[in-house]
Amino acid sequence: MAIALQNVNYIYGVGSGQEYHALKNINLEIGDGEFVGLVGHSGSGKSTLIQLFNGLIQPTTGTITWDGQDISDRSFSKRALRGQVGLVFQYPEHQLFAESVLQDVEFGPRNLGLPNLQVELRSFEALKTVGIGEELLDVSPLALSGGQKRRVAIAGVLAMQPKFLVLDEPMAGLDPEGHEEMLRIFRKLHEEQHITIVLVSHNMDDVARYAKRLLVMNHGEIVLDGTPAQVFQYAEQLQQIGLGVPQSMALLRRIEAQTGEQIGSAITPEECADVLYRWLEQR
Repeated sequence: MAIALQNVNYIYGVGSGQEYHALKNINLEIGDGEFVGLVGHSGSGKSTLIQLFNGLIQPTTGTITWDGQDISDRSFSKRALRGQVGLVFQYPEHQLFAESVLQDVEFGPRNLGLPNLQVELRSFEALKTVGIGEELLDVSPLALSGGQKRRVAIAGVLAMQPKFLVLDEPMAGLDPEGHEEMLRIFRKLHEEQHITIVLVSHNMDDVARYAKRLLVMNHGEIVLDGTPAQVFQYAEQLQQIGLGVPQSMALLRRIEAQTGEQIGSAITPEECADVLYRWLEQR
């Protein structure tokens, strides 16, 4: 299944005299099985864009389709869409409210009207996926650690078994270990369950390592769209709009500036190590 946006605009405060054009003529398609990184400085339109994906907000103009169906049609079920397109906001643990971990995770699939047995099976599987054990099922989610709360909140979305998972800065506030653990979970979901992932991030190293496609936003427009290797070749343009490049790429550029030699290109630590090894071997 694919989500497609055609000539989409979104304007806050229409008719108020203080209109703000958050999205400008967006044309975009994200298909089955993609792992997409979405980057841009604060106010570039990222959060507005992802809220359109599952119908939380409606475009001011333009068309959005899910699996070829216009989501604005009266016959289209937004409820079904939100079961297929899961959205995880920054600090999702702030949305925890139930008396126990299990009840919190079950909330989403129950709202889909699923039978009790299916709700329970989905919830247990989702909790297992994010690494929450049975000993925590009856514990209040508010009594958990920060990292555990984050995993429970994400399990609540996974229990709805979305085909399309949108993650808005999901590692915000986590320590380095929790940060890496979350990324491993998302990669596992992508590789083993073939879930389409859209990862919104300010961390260029994360998207370089995990995303296969990178979208760059600036002032409500998609200004770059390609593989991470392709996009990061526009280092000067990225810096002009307030973004950087992965640390591995920056390191190689510094070495080249100091030595006057062309070393090669890399955007991940593993690639950087290979490039440096070959360069030192040749020297």
